[in-house]
Amino acid sequence: MFFQLLEDDHHFPDPKLAEPDGLLAIGGDLSIDRLLNAYSNGIFPWFSEGDPILWYAPHQRCVIYPEKIKISKSMKKILAAETFAVTINKAFAEVIVNCANTERKGQDGTWITNDMQQAYIDLHQQGFAHSVEVWLNETLVGGLYGLKMNRVFCGESMFSRVSNASKTALIYLSKLNIDLIDCQLPNEHLMSLGAEMIEMEDYLKILQAQGTLPVEEKSSPVNPIKVKP
Repeated sequence: MFFQLLEDDHHFPDPKLAEPDGLLAIGGDLSIDRLLNAYSNGIFPWFSEGDPILWYAPHQRCVIYPEKIKISKSMKKILAAETFAVTINKAFAEVIVNCANTERKGQDGTWITNDMQQAYIDLHQQGFAHSVEVWLNETLVGGLYGLKMNRVFCGESMFSRVSNASKTALIYLSKLNIDLIDCQLPNEHLMSLGAEMIEMEDYLKILQAQGTLPVEEKSSPVNPIKVKP
C-alpha cells in the first residue's frame, strides 16, 4: 500500500512499507523541509510532468562504494591527459537544466520538471544540494547533481554532451571524502562503473551514520583527478 501525505505534515511513513516497486507515498510538496526529511530517510521524489508528486523508497538501493568504482584503462588515459577541467558548485542551475533536457533511452520526456528544478536550486542555495561540472575548452559538457546527507552523496541525475564527460564527473565525485554514492535505481551504465545493489536496511545504516563533511566550493578548474595506473 502507499500513503497520502498531508499538506502541513512533513513526516513520512516507514520506508519498509513501500510497494514492491518502491512507491511509498503520494502528495505533499517539494519544500526544503520535506525534501530533507525524505532524503534523510532514504526516500526521494520521482514523477512526471502533470502527475502528482510520488515518493519512492526502493527495497534495494543501487549504490557505488567510492573505493570500488571501476575505471577502465582508456578512462585512466583520458584523466591523465587532463582532457577535462572539473569544478564543484560553479554552475548548479546549468547542470540541472542540462540533465532535464537530456534525452534518455526508453524515457518519454523528463521527470526533472520545472518545479523539481526550482526545488533543488533552492536546496543548493541553502547549501544542501551540490553539482560537479565538467568543462572542455571552457564549455560545460557534462556533470551531475545531488544532495549530501551525512557522508552519503544522493545522486539525482547526470548528463554528458561529449564522450566520457559524465564518467569524469562521477569519478571525481568518488574521490571526495564520502562513504557512498547513492544512485537510487540501477541501469547498465552505472553497473558497468561498479554500482551494486544493497538492501534498504544497509543503506539506511550508512546514510544515518554520524559525521559530516561539507562539499568544498570551487569557482575555477580543480586539480586533475588522481587514479592509480
